[in-house]
Amino acid sequence: MTRKRLAALREGESGSPESFRGDTYDTPAQAVAAHRPLPHSGSRTIILDGLLGVGTKGLLREPIRAIARELNAVRLEKNAVVVAVDLPSGLNGDTGEVDPDSVMADFTVTIGFAKHGLIADSAIDFVGRLVVLPLPDLEVGGARNEVIATAPTLARLVPRRKFGAYKNQFGRIGVVAGSKGFVGAAILTAKGVLRSGGGLVELFVPEDIYEIAAAAAPPEVMVKATRGYKDLAEVKMDVWAIGPGLGTAHGARIRDLIARVEQPMVVDADGLNVLAEEVDVLSRCRGPRLLTPHPGEMQRLVAPGKMTRAGLARSFCERFPVTLLLKGSRTVVAQKGQPLSFNSTGTPGMAKGGMGDVLTGVCAGLIGQGMSLYDAARVGAWLCGRSAEIALVEGGETELTLLPSDVLNNLRHAFIELEIGSTL
Repeated sequence: MTRKRLAALREGESGSPESFRGDTYDTPAQAVAAHRPLPHSGSRTIILDGLLGVGTKGLLREPIRAIARELNAVRLEKNAVVVAVDLPSGLNGDTGEVDPDSVMADFTVTIGFAKHGLIADSAIDFVGRLVVLPLPDLEVGGARNEVIATAPTLARLVPRRKFGAYKNQFGRIGVVAGSKGFVGAAILTAKGVLRSGGGLVELFVPEDIYEIAAAAAPPEVMVKATRGYKDLAEVKMDVWAIGPGLGTAHGARIRDLIARVEQPMVVDADGLNVLAEEVDVLSRCRGPRLLTPHPGEMQRLVAPGKMTRAGLARSFCERFPVTLLLKGSRTVVAQKGQPLSFNSTGTPGMAKGGMGDVLTGVCAGLIGQGMSLYDAARVGAWLCGRSAEIALVEGGETELTLLPSDVLNNLRHAFIELEIGSTL
């Protein structure tokens, strides 16, 4: 009976919840799987997956396997939204191992705290957007080596301004970015600083693109020309952001700048690419460094071997005295002495050029307001991911049309949610 009902849903048969009153089922699984479209409201069908619980291990067995397979087919053919309760059926909550027919959820709502398996690399495509529903009365014994960055856990980190505040209290941030053909990266980074609360922003660009950058930059940004970057080490800034669109022509000078500057620095994009040529520079930096690589840049910095993303991040921060923000689905933030932090926000629509430039600016702006590099990385990743989600839900964008500028424009809404400690 269960498979017949799912087949009817695939064929578009209409119905209402009332039409199934009085039905009987041979097993609880049949009752759970008796899905029907929502009443004709024009909304997408939502399927709740609660077939199996957190203690389930091993491969799926019949009839659960057939039900899970049919559920996945309905999701694809009817563009339905699947919400898993606690964890997708077929996923091992301890290890992250997945059955080939595991339910592929768009959202997973987990209770209390995130189970280890939910943040495993193998689980990413099956878990989807991870939502943690906290239970204040539930105590988890001992210190945790892994945490999930959520609005309630990050809210206390957002600096609250005193009424008598003035701009110099929120950082003078120097952005070293841009080259011929890549002016946009510099502008997005500078805007990220502004939109995250940075007090003053100075954008340093090569002389040959100065006029273009000055014309493209918002009026709040001071644009300055630099000749070969050799003069920047003596410039007084509170925070630096370096790398977006920079190019690698002046690799030696950029590495020297990364090593010599005593102030906190966010290093991204071509800043990372020039470091990859001599990565041991990170062992002799005079100030704290936050690195924000995407998977390709991380692979150039260090050969990943067979390590997981979490293992790679932890190992890198054991080797070098840096904070690492490893971008991607379930962004990982690592720092020696701190628990690994996994981001809970974001969308596949963020897989687009320019998103990392915005994140670099946001992190630099937060550091300028007094956040530690570890906290700024966690908050910055959450803000950008949540802003992207808001652009999809409220801004009418799709995963295909989402742009970095949409993330910038919706940061204000993400900040509001973070300040109250809850997603609206």
